[in-house]
Amino acid sequence: MKRKQFIKSLGVASVVIPSFSFYSFSQNQEEPQLDRALVKKFVGASHGKFDVVKDLLAEHPTLLNAAHDWRHGDYETGLGAASHIGNKEIAQYLLDNGAQANIFTAALFGRMEILKPMLEFNPKLLNAKGPHGLTLLHHANQGGDEALQVKEYLTSLGLKETQFKLY
Repeated sequence: MKRKQFIKSLGVASVVIPSFSFYSFSQNQEEPQLDRALVKKFVGASHGKFDVVKDLLAEHPTLLNAAHDWRHGDYETGLGAASHIGNKEIAQYLLDNGAQANIFTAALFGRMEILKPMLEFNPKLLNAKGPHGLTLLHHANQGGDEALQVKEYLTSLGLKETQFKLY
């Protein structure tokens, strides 16, 4: 290779390689995690502060399924918070925005067509503990008349305790 061609090839490589390595570096960067205090604020608001939930979710859509770690295996999402206190308005709003529903939310809303197949698929879910160790029966109780059939079904399976002991 002639000297002139060699120098030209170095010039092309020096332009291509840095661009490629910058691209690779930027693609490997992790997105920062949600701020723990922000998640806690959202989950806390999801217990009953509908306006705060709407505002926070509008500003930070990734809060929708974010879970706050209360420790000892106690994780709570906004939907979990709304569900265990029976706040159907907030729970429905979160569901309408794509929140990941679970068996506890199905119990709250009296959704036998969801709850029963889940328990048939995994009977151990009967004794599952939701946020703060709250049971399916607790969630069904929070659902009121709408969840009466679920409450009766759960008690027919032997679930009695609505109180909890998390740790």
